[in-house]
Amino acid sequence: MSEPDNLQHADGKNEKIEVSETKNTPIENTVPQDDSTHNNAPEEERDTTEKKVSETQEDDGINEIEESNAEDAEDEGNKERHTIAFKEYDKMSLEALAIELEKLLKSEKVQAIRSHVDAIKSEFNSKFHALVDEKKADFINDGGNEIDFYYSSPVQKRFKTAYKEYRSKLNEHYKNIEQNLKSNLQKKLEIIEELKGLINVEENINTTYKHFKELQERWRNTGPIPRDKYNNAWNSYHHHVEIFYDFLHLNRDLRDLDFKHNLEKKLMIIERAEELAKDDDAMRAFRELQELHKMWKEELGPVDKEHREAIWERFKAATKAINEKKQLYFKEIDKIYEKNLEKKEEIIATIEAIASEKTNSHGLWQKKIKEIEALRENFFNAGKVPIKVNEATWAKFKEAVRNFNRKKNAFYKELKKEQYDNLQKKRELVKIAEDNKDSEDFDATTPLMKKIQSDWKKIGHVPRKDSDKIWKQFKTACNFYFDRLHAKRNEANKEFIEAFKKKQELLDTLKNIEFSDDKNKDLEKIKAHVNTWKNLGRVPNDKRFIEGKFNKTVDALFSKLKIDKNEAEMIKFETKLETLNSNDDNNRSLDNERSFIRKKIDEVKSQINQLENNLQFFTNVDDDNPLVKEVNDNIDKHKKELKLWKTKLSKIKELY
Repeated sequence: MSEPDNLQHADGKNEKIEVSETKNTPIENTVPQDDSTHNNAPEEERDTTEKKVSETQEDDGINEIEESNAEDAEDEGNKERHTIAFKEYDKMSLEALAIELEKLLKSEKVQAIRSHVDAIKSEFNSKFHALVDEKKADFINDGGNEIDFYYSSPVQKRFKTAYKEYRSKLNEHYKNIEQNLKSNLQKKLEIIEELKGLINVEENINTTYKHFKELQERWRNTGPIPRDKYNNAWNSYHHHVEIFYDFLHLNRDLRDLDFKHNLEKKLMIIERAEELAKDDDAMRAFRELQELHKMWKEELGPVDKEHREAIWERFKAATKAINEKKQLYFKEIDKIYEKNLEKKEEIIATIEAIASEKTNSHGLWQKKIKEIEALRENFFNAGKVPIKVNEATWAKFKEAVRNFNRKKNAFYKELKKEQYDNLQKKRELVKIAEDNKDSEDFDATTPLMKKIQSDWKKIGHVPRKDSDKIWKQFKTACNFYFDRLHAKRNEANKEFIEAFKKKQELLDTLKNIEFSDDKNKDLEKIKAHVNTWKNLGRVPNDKRFIEGKFNKTVDALFSKLKIDKNEAEMIKFETKLETLNSNDDNNRSLDNERSFIRKKIDEVKSQINQLENNLQFFTNVDDDNPLVKEVNDNIDKHKKELKLWKTKLSKIKELY
């Protein structure tokens, strides 16, 4: 495994620890990179050493470093991926994710942001798909057919544009370096061939050594090669370098000088690695350790035989310590991810519980929809979970939400059917309103228009897309009719107000009337004023109190003339009938008055019967008895009252 490009145990589909895809195809006569091989060792010792080195290569930590370094060696820009901060993409909004992708494209090398882009893309797709599911549910709830659903948004277009730019830049980059990688590989293979030939050259050893140093310099200065060829090419190169040192034993001074230089440098590397083993930042230490391994491998040659095993074991021990710290770091992260998993499982269980509840009202469903939306947001903000359960957790969450949406959609599908029935009922009321809005028969049409307004309120909801339109139609037709009705009433009110003014003047005249000694003449004068009052017509409803004032004034005048009470009552009653008969209410006022008179007649008759029954208790009592006399007086009084009520009833019947 190679070092992770990032430290995330991902939560998204594509968020995973990225490893190099280096292929370690063996090359003949290659030797592993450590210094456990001895240039002057016997063949048996070499076999033993190679076996040890082979076992060392199986160490996960070193293999991870080797593979990551191979990836960095292919393209220097890859190294920068270690320094780009990984943000909490799972907690970002769709717009924030698009902006972050744009920033990375603008500020970082395209080959260094692959793992970041993959993580951003995974989060964006997850959240956008969740949003699309929500929009689709709303579309279906509003009466749409699923097959007709389509949704796009500016933020989706923005993200797609940025991602397309990333893919284009990445392809262009690899296209540009591809030829260089092949050319550099060829140059390094040629250097290896030249190394092979050094041991067969018949020339001064100093000249050969100088040539060897030039080849080493050329090797270091040659650019990157394909990552899948990196380790094998280097092993082959290293193998032939050691063969050259075996050949160089003829001139120990030159060899020992190199051995001493390499030992000093490697000891410095070991000391730095041991310092890093004490660093609290495990990942920073591990990244620098990669660089140390690269220096050990690429920039330095072998050391003297007596030191090789010791310094390699020491370097390996420091490497192991750093790697163990890194593994401990990941274990701590795993604990956090396990807690996040518990949170997400609780959220999923809550969603499932809400979905299982029976809900039969729009209000409750709206409340549940808000609850689910909050739970979805909490799920996205709960943090990452262990990668081994990430896919299963995400699938379980989606299924829980989909199950809720299926039940919600089933409810609203049935509700839509009811709403379409309501729509048809309201359309029928709209037709009635529009058919009658121009009617001139206000007496018949007004109750009808009021009734359909009342019926409209009793009808339930209609589909949202039709609600405003049909209400506007109905309201327009009703307003048109009632505006006409009010206009007519306003015109009539002008006459009523004028009648009120004239009645007010007449009332003032009656209050100041002067009588003569001729009673009959004065009575005719009062009757004339009463007739004038009747002919003045109706007054506004809020001014009808003037009728009461008129009656009191007339009563006072009759009292002054000492006219028979019943005669005076009939004069006033006839005036009242004229007023009632002029009311534009389909004789309702007359009907009410007739019902009132009949009720009074029944009451008086009942009272007379009761009094007559009471007389039966007075047996053998003279008519002069005060009690008997009082009862008889009451009976006479009620009979006169009964006669008056019957006269009133006959008068009112004449008007039908």
